Amino acid sequence: MTIQLKKTYRGLSPGMLCDEVRGLLQKHGVVVVETESQTYALPSGDTQSRTTLALKTQTEQEKEFGGVHILGSPQDETKMLLDIDETVFPQERLSAFQRDLDFILGSYEIKW
Repeated sequence: MTIQLKKTYRGLSPGMLCDEVRGLLQKHGVVVVETESQTYALPSGDTQSRTTLALKTQTEQEKEFGGVHILGSPQDETKMLLDIDETVFPQERLSAFQRDLDFILGSYEIKW
């Protein structure tokens, strides 16, 4: 079963969010591989960025079991969507990851 974690941040660059998420996931035993990073021009002249990360196990087979999508908008908002297989990354580990993420970046998060 897949679990989703959705976050929206204001005043946080997509690059910093990507680096923090990568570091925290690696701390919790996940291999993080950047699969794609793109910047798009908008008609207003602003840009929008998109980064995708693949999450893999630390076994020899490095089985992919989730992904992270980070979208930075010109309105100073950065959105993150984490999709992760709870059979490989159980709820306890996800909760610990989320506590670390909230401690570091909680002041930037927009609460809905």
